[in-house]
Amino acid sequence: QVQLAESGGGLVQAGGSLRLSCAASGRSFTMAWFRQGPGKEREFVVAVDWNGSSAYADSATGRFAVSRDNAKNTVYLQMNNLKPEDTAVYYCAAGGRFGVRSYEYDYWGQGTQVTVSS
Repeated sequence: QVQLAESGGGLVQAGGSLRLSCAASGRSFTMAWFRQGPGKEREFVVAVDWNGSSAYADSATGRFAVSRDNAKNTVYLQMNNLKPEDTAVYYCAAGGRFGVRSYEYDYWGQGTQVTVSS
C-alpha cells in the first residue's frame, strides 16, 4: 500500500504560478496528476514514469511541467500562466502502469485545491 500526500495548492490570480508536490510512502513506476473541476469529471493532467518519460494533457502542454525525485519518492507539478479554468482539486496518483486513465492507477491522494481567480 502506497500513501500519497499532496501539498502546494492555494488561491492565485490568473497568470500566476503554483507548485504542487506529492510525497509517496513507497516507490511506484508511474506517478501522475489528475484534476476535477466544479461539476466536471476527473481528468488527466500529466504522468511521469520512473525513467522520467512524461505525457501531458493538451490543456497542460506548454504551461505545466512535471518533475520527479525518485530518491524522495516525490513528484512535483509546476503550473505557470494559470487560468480560471484550471480551478480544480488536483489529485496525485501512483501505479505500476503508464497511462492517462484514472483506472490505470492504484493509489490516490486526498487532493489539494487550486483556485485561480480572474
